[in-house]
Amino acid sequence: MPIYFNEKTKEFHLQNEGISYIFTVMKNKQLGHLYYGKAIRHRDSFQHLFRTQARAGMSSVYEGDLEFSLDIIKQEYPSYGTTDYREPAYQILQENGSRTTQFEYHSHEIYKGKPELNGLPATYTESDEEASTLVITLFDSLIDAEIKLTYTIYETRNAVARSAEFVNKGEEKLELTRALSTSVDLFDADFEMVQLSGSWSRERHVKSRELVSGIQSISSTRGTSSSQQNPFLALKRTNTDEFQGEVYGFNFVYSGNFLAQVEVDQYDVARVTMGINPFDFRWVLEPGQSFQTPEVVMVYSDEGLNGMSQTYHELYRERLVRGPWKKEERPVLINNWEATYFDFNEEKLLSIAKESKDLGIELFVLDDGWFGKRDDDTTSLGDWFSDKEKLPNGIEGVARKITDLGMKFGLWFEPEMVNKVSELYKKHPDWIIQVKGRSQSHGRNQYVLDFSRKEVVDNLYDQMADVLSKSPISYVKWDMNRYMTEIGSLDLPAERQSEVAHRYILGVYDLYERLTSQFPDVLFESCASGGARFDPGMLYYAPQTWTSDDTDAVERLKIQYGTSMAYPLSSIGAHVSDVPNHQVHRHTSLSMRGNVSFFGTFGYELDITRMSSEEQEEVRQQVQFYKEHRQLLQFGTFYRLLSPFEDGGNRVAWMVVSPDQKEALVGYYKMLAEPNPGFPRLVLKGLDQHQEYEIEGWAASFYGDELMRAGLMLENEYSGSVPPQNEKLGDFTSTLYKLKVKH
Repeated sequence: MPIYFNEKTKEFHLQNEGISYIFTVMKNKQLGHLYYGKAIRHRDSFQHLFRTQARAGMSSVYEGDLEFSLDIIKQEYPSYGTTDYREPAYQILQENGSRTTQFEYHSHEIYKGKPELNGLPATYTESDEEASTLVITLFDSLIDAEIKLTYTIYETRNAVARSAEFVNKGEEKLELTRALSTSVDLFDADFEMVQLSGSWSRERHVKSRELVSGIQSISSTRGTSSSQQNPFLALKRTNTDEFQGEVYGFNFVYSGNFLAQVEVDQYDVARVTMGINPFDFRWVLEPGQSFQTPEVVMVYSDEGLNGMSQTYHELYRERLVRGPWKKEERPVLINNWEATYFDFNEEKLLSIAKESKDLGIELFVLDDGWFGKRDDDTTSLGDWFSDKEKLPNGIEGVARKITDLGMKFGLWFEPEMVNKVSELYKKHPDWIIQVKGRSQSHGRNQYVLDFSRKEVVDNLYDQMADVLSKSPISYVKWDMNRYMTEIGSLDLPAERQSEVAHRYILGVYDLYERLTSQFPDVLFESCASGGARFDPGMLYYAPQTWTSDDTDAVERLKIQYGTSMAYPLSSIGAHVSDVPNHQVHRHTSLSMRGNVSFFGTFGYELDITRMSSEEQEEVRQQVQFYKEHRQLLQFGTFYRLLSPFEDGGNRVAWMVVSPDQKEALVGYYKMLAEPNPGFPRLVLKGLDQHQEYEIEGWAASFYGDELMRAGLMLENEYSGSVPPQNEKLGDFTSTLYKLKVKH
């Protein structure tokens, strides 16, 4: 069991072959942090890592003891008000107005395995031997309350999962005004902070900045994890790159408002905190009630950003995603949205499906517009019954006709939203998130249903379950197209209005849990105007996410590259769409679009019936290629090689290697052609240095050590020769290199 407890020194050491995480019970019975990083040998005492000293301007905990001050001590789950002036991990408002607490070590428990979090997504184990868990109970006797800190360390993964539970055991009401999930005080602040930032159609771009004194943070107050900031940050050493150096990753398994913050104090100590955003958050704890924070997954790597990412990828594929789709290959799909938008009928859908089936596509997805009187985005959200004018035989009829072709059938829902022009709103105008007497903002002509109310969630479950049970539906695209405004519930008392945003997310999770339990074989894909809710919380229920509404191949290189910082290829929905692209109106070749989309869960979003026979044949070849390699692409080890965010971003490359290192697929992309360039080469990663690899289409073969050191010599580009000879010409070009061990 990789958790040690030194009884004499009251120290806890979470350890596996890769990492160590060490903290202690201090003399004031609070928890002091000692070390987090690469694994170190266990010993009977680590007290030499605990330092105090009397310093000018410092407040001290004990009268007469000028050395013991929380202002300079690294802590494990810090509070505010007793000599530490940094921002705390939690804060509790008491009936007398006090915010000061004194939670002291009371007990602990160490056991094998990992507990579930009630009503919340979290990583898990399939065997108790995979991980060990430490639960520390802290107690404040004055307010009669407990905090239970849970730490789980995986046996073979460099990951620690953390969360906290607050329990009111007293007779007075308590109010949580801050309840973060994790806090870590590192040794220093010599780091760059890496974050994933953007907006609609340019989600999760990689941004880096050096830490400086003060607070640097990313957050969301939009009711979702958001397109603007992702609930992920990494702290990397200034000399760390993709393949070497230290990096600490933090990822929040939650889909709502969050805060991820690094505070650098006057002694250049970096405090990392992450959890539910305290802004506009307050949670009432009546006597006997408890509050569970969501989970943070912390990953340490001394093998650069790729090493961190690969830990997240493997953990999330194997121990966050659940159900049969964790292991099954994902089907190649075609979505009708950009082919038809709202303008379709059964005949049009069947014509797309028949052509798609002939080209080898396996799943037809009917997107927005099939329900109520939905001819544009002003009506019918909330009315999840078939539009009989478009579909006279209903969803049941079109679904059966498509499945009779030998294809699977998928359907789009946006269950969390309602239009005012709908039967649901007419019956229940009080069911939207709103503040009485205030105006109601809209986005995309729609309003957010109040998922903090059980009767709302029950209604949507009944509607969706009715559709899913009556038709052969094997895939659901679950969309969410607007952020929250005027956040309030007509069903909650005044003192609980600041609970609405979190209660809403709990309602979303409840609906997902009920539907995935009732229909375990359905593949759910989450979507939120593209990537506004691409987070680990969603992956627990929906093993893949629509990565972005922007399907332009050039922009997708940035989006998919950034997304891969924490999320596996099997979660990245990636489709080939029409040109000119509907978001940026750029023309790229069908080959380029396919070569980008292969590195994700592959599909199409266009009118295949309007393609030329030559284009359809190219689609057929793409589908065949993906089917041949999707086991490798979805479950192999992914390496980022050339970044679109560095060196002008003109060249991008990545690759995926099979677990046995016998196969690899390399994607190389160039944006703009250059006149008379040199002879570029691409250094590969992850191969077996002792094996000899053949490259499909090449006469020569190469050993892994050469490809990973000398590199792969790329095709010649324009040099002025007349006529051009074996040259890669033009803008927006791409090449796939298929490697296989020579027999």
